Amino acid sequence: MDLRKLRYFVAVADKLHFGRAADELHIAQPALSRQIRALEHDLGTALLTRDSHGVMLTDAGRQLLTDAGPLLASAHAVRRRVTVAAHGGGRLTVGFRAGVAVTPAVRQFATRHPNVIVDVQRIEWDDQATMLLDGSIDVGYVRLPIDETGLRVTPLYTEPRVAVLPAGHRFAGKEQITEADLAGEPLVWQMDASTQPTRRPHPNAGYLVRGVDETLEHVAAGRGISFLARSATVFYSHPQVSYVPIPDLAPDQVCLAVAASRTSPMVDDFLAAAQATTEITAECANYEMWQPGENAV
Repeated sequence: MDLRKLRYFVAVADKLHFGRAADELHIAQPALSRQIRALEHDLGTALLTRDSHGVMLTDAGRQLLTDAGPLLASAHAVRRRVTVAAHGGGRLTVGFRAGVAVTPAVRQFATRHPNVIVDVQRIEWDDQATMLLDGSIDVGYVRLPIDETGLRVTPLYTEPRVAVLPAGHRFAGKEQITEADLAGEPLVWQMDASTQPTRRPHPNAGYLVRGVDETLEHVAAGRGISFLARSATVFYSHPQVSYVPIPDLAPDQVCLAVAASRTSPMVDDFLAAAQATTEITAECANYEMWQPGENAV
């Protein structure tokens, strides 16, 4: 399949307008129309319908749009890896979510690959799949949920969550609380509400966050409560925030993820090292550096 034609199709499918897609691609509209017709000829089916009402996707077009994202990301990742290899690519980039200890796996991997440079890069909830698919990272320690399309995802361990409360909250400093205790409180959360770990009703506090730092600032300002994996409390503290165990909250699941199209002995060796050190990594995540009732730090 001609990837250039596929990129042209995605632009038209996103805009549902040939003129606007042509402007975005910096090509003439007739040339764009010819490329789309050529792609339809290659695939033997119509991808778009064009009438007086505008442009619409056919069933085949909708399927191709679904599959096109991972395919184009994989092609971009190949180009990145070739470029790295051309410049002496003894390098591996490992992504990780806040609170995950990467060092045990990196150390074990180094025993087999002492000359490979391992870069580590923190990733957030909304870019973990994208960065794996486009080759920005080679392997990632991710937290569920994640869109697994085009990925191989291997569960590693779970860890408890804690409630993140303003220091002056009525439950701050408690030994533990329940989900029911916090029902109805404004929630500071990331954009995708479906990822919330609680089924209790929480009004949106109106502050959408990407990472731990933003979460702590909003909670400290009294704008709402939040939830974090307990390991994040080991690495992050705030003088105006209290962490309180909430045992009946669904645990956080940490997994290893790699692009399904990514085949590399070096990546496989890192995956093996990560799995071999899962127990150590989980111990880091579940190590209690604070005592109940003394966690407002």
